[in-house]
Amino acid sequence: MKNTKIEWTETTWNPSTGCTHISEGCRHCYAERMAGRLKTMGIEKYRNGFDLTIHPDALKEPFHWKKPRIVFVNSMSDLFHENMPFEFVASVFDVMNKLPQHTFQILTKRGDVLRDFAPYLIWTDNIWMGVTVENPGYLNRIKALKIVNAHMRFISMEPLLSYMPDTDLSGIHWVIVGGESGPGARPIKEEWVLDIKESCKRQSIDFFFKQWGGTNKKKTGRLLQGQTWDEMPVR
Repeated sequence: MKNTKIEWTETTWNPSTGCTHISEGCRHCYAERMAGRLKTMGIEKYRNGFDLTIHPDALKEPFHWKKPRIVFVNSMSDLFHENMPFEFVASVFDVMNKLPQHTFQILTKRGDVLRDFAPYLIWTDNIWMGVTVENPGYLNRIKALKIVNAHMRFISMEPLLSYMPDTDLSGIHWVIVGGESGPGARPIKEEWVLDIKESCKRQSIDFFFKQWGGTNKKKTGRLLQGQTWDEMPVR
């Protein structure tokens, strides 16, 4: 079933593709690089490269999945992009609402749009909502997430670009941490990761360490003090 190398999910579903840079974590966007390659290969879905593009036909895909799975929604886009029509977001939610056997994980860097849209969406228990926070300058995204009526709320601190002191994680169920990878990858420090892990422990929050990253992430691996950390909330 697992058709993605992303460690904390099983499969990806992209009802939209493309995005625009909004913060420091976007500087070396893996999705942008991949979209460029797929366009060059002539893949029809990426004919517009990394320009925001909705794919209404993709809304049918989850109905054909026979076995329950964990699904990362829009690994190649941001469902809450400021130019995303609300009607399309609602259509994506309608699909997720109708398929309770699957767990859908959504990540956004646009907490303001999430905050505005959330009251008008149906948050069934199979929808996990998360925000990406790469440094303390974007803690407002966590504040926006906390008011969302999602069964599971999570934070992705990937790429983690700086120390995150005294982050208030109340109301959060899961934290993913990872270093940046690929060309130009910026460094991550062990003490940053350990501090977040300890904060999660104190607040009884599941902690997942994805990778050290770097230009060769296979070489650096994902061991933290000699072990893997793959905690996830109970579905």
